[in-house]
Amino acid sequence: MELQAYFDEEFESHAEVLAQTRATTFEPFQQMLDVWCHSVLNGGKILFFGNGGSAADAQHLAAELVVRYIDDRPPIAAIALNTDTSALTAISNDFGAEHVFSRQIEALGNPGDVAVGITTSGTSPNVVAGLEMARKKGLVATALTGRDGGVMPDLADPVIIVPAQTTRRIQEMHITLGHLLCGALEKKLKLV
Repeated sequence: MELQAYFDEEFESHAEVLAQTRATTFEPFQQMLDVWCHSVLNGGKILFFGNGGSAADAQHLAAELVVRYIDDRPPIAAIALNTDTSALTAISNDFGAEHVFSRQIEALGNPGDVAVGITTSGTSPNVVAGLEMARKKGLVATALTGRDGGVMPDLADPVIIVPAQTTRRIQEMHITLGHLLCGALEKKLKLV
């Protein structure tokens, strides 16, 4: 492996996906921002969830909202459902891993809250079950995904689909889009 070539190829790949994502996701981004803002202004909360790197993104974004992203401001109610190890392991043990998010949404979600399922494939069974429960309970089911969207367009609205095939590029765009959503939400809430 030639290190400089690998380094340059990865940056070029990232730049291509970044440009494609910028060109294709503004409309669902705007819709997602509107959903988040409406929920927060009406006393709702945002429930993030995902697996692996998407779990890390869920936790990261929830922290940005609860603490702050850019400016000091009142906290925004947000929870990452993949962080409670006792709930995750008990649910997995007692009901099966596919229920780790749906069970928590059933317990914690209220109509008007926003469920944000994060899945690079768009087909993660526990994310699918979580969004199904969100719809059943009257939450707004939304998703960040990639590839062809998987089953997310059938389960969530809005859905932001990163136009990439590789997990690492999709995850890079998810955290970029998530940061943009956090910053835009702070700006939008100041105007209300």
